[in-house]
Amino acid sequence: MARLAAFDMDGTLLMPDHHLGEQTLRTLRRLRNERQMTLAFATGRHVLEMRHVLGSIDLDAFLITGNGTRIHSMEGELLHRQDLTPDAAGIVIHQPWDTKASMHVFNDTGWLTEHDIPELLHAHVYSGFRYRLADFKRLSMDEVTKICFCGDHEDLSRLKIQLSEALGDKAFLCFSATDCLEVLPVGCNKGSALGKLSEHLGMTLQECMAFGDAMNDREMLSLVGQGLVMGNAMAQLKNELPHLPVIGHCSNQAVSHYLTHWLDTPNLTYSPE
Repeated sequence: MARLAAFDMDGTLLMPDHHLGEQTLRTLRRLRNERQMTLAFATGRHVLEMRHVLGSIDLDAFLITGNGTRIHSMEGELLHRQDLTPDAAGIVIHQPWDTKASMHVFNDTGWLTEHDIPELLHAHVYSGFRYRLADFKRLSMDEVTKICFCGDHEDLSRLKIQLSEALGDKAFLCFSATDCLEVLPVGCNKGSALGKLSEHLGMTLQECMAFGDAMNDREMLSLVGQGLVMGNAMAQLKNELPHLPVIGHCSNQAVSHYLTHWLDTPNLTYSPE
């Protein structure tokens, strides 16, 4: 029986307008109140943003943020942190790349970028979280949590090859969306972070269920006892995890739909909405 439920945010819990549906929120509260399940939000978003989200919905949950670079308790205590090495951060930030993608740097102070790109703020309309403009040449390479590039998928795929050749085993690369390529610390992903959290809680990963839609969810979905793939998931994720069940689309609050079935009619075969 699952005791811990972990949820990706974008493309999973959040609808395409980046809002959390009321039906989804009611179902999450049912998990807490009726089954006493522990909840965790596992996301690429910054902990500062997620604290605002939790405060606005009045729901207790552990936070796995920055794609596993930070784990915080329900009380806000830092349980785990991992940063890029200064060497890896310096290579990515200071070396020229053959790409049109924009670069974004994250540390504990927030989200930093060199150019004003207002359209990127649309994904953060729910929280009001926003970037700060910074001169990367003057940025300290210490305590860089992660770096991401936003742009066209084909361009990012070519960039991934460049980064891989330059970094070798100094960092972990993954797509958190088709238009977002992440550079993360070695061994850092949502799956390894969820493993640390479950150990902290005295549970095993087999006692966890998890929901996700992108390649940064791959490790988490493959390691838990019950991994669920969104119907709107990246094709590559579905291809790499063909043994996992696929539920409905985030626009239809499919996580809520699935969990309502799991709570009320677990003896019946599940069918996506």
